[in-house]
Amino acid sequence: MKIRVYYEDTDAGGIVYHSKYINFCERARSEILFQNGTSPKNGDSFFVVKELNAKYLKSASLGEMLEVTTNIVEKSRISLTLLQEIFNQNKELIFSMTVKLVYVKNAKPYKMDEEIIKILEKSVSY
Repeated sequence: MKIRVYYEDTDAGGIVYHSKYINFCERARSEILFQNGTSPKNGDSFFVVKELNAKYLKSASLGEMLEVTTNIVEKSRISLTLLQEIFNQNKELIFSMTVKLVYVKNAKPYKMDEEIIKILEKSVSY
C-alpha cells in the first residue's frame, strides 16, 4: 500500500514521528480488509494488537511516497503474526515490525472467521 507523508505526520523539521510508522502499518492492515469488501471491525469481532517489535532503520520526510508491505509470518485459529515493512521511494527499507494480532469477539479470544482468513491469505504472502 502506498502512503504519502503529510505535514501532520512530521515534526517541525519535516521528519516523520516515530509513532506514525506504526500508524502507517495499521492503515495498511485495515486497507487490505476494506479493499476486499469487509472491515477491521465486524460487529463485536475485531483484531487487537497483543505485541509488536519495531525497528527504525532510516527516517522518512514530508512529501515522500512510502510503500507498506504485509506478510504473514505465523497463523493460528485465533491469532496472526505479521511482518510489515515500509520502504521509501528509493525502495530502501526504512522500518520493519512484527506484530501479533489476536482475533476477539465479545472481548475474548475467538476463532477467526473463514472469510477473514481467505482475504488475508490471498492479499498478503507468506
